[in-house]
Amino acid sequence: MAKGPEKNTKNKALHTKLLNRKKAKLQEEKKEKALRLRALVAKMNQKKNSNESDVS
Repeated sequence: MAKGPEKNTKNKALHTKLLNRKKAKLQEEKKEKALRLRALVAKMNQKKNSNESDVS
């Protein structure tokens, strides 16, 4: 029985590595964006609370 051509595992491994790197980068950017938003919201809430106390 004749064997088929060898599978190209080297390119597949490189492709997987690149995709994993891309996913990790996107996930890291998403976390950083969430942290920036959280900090901004906290800052705005603090500003809002200080303004309310000044008015009272």
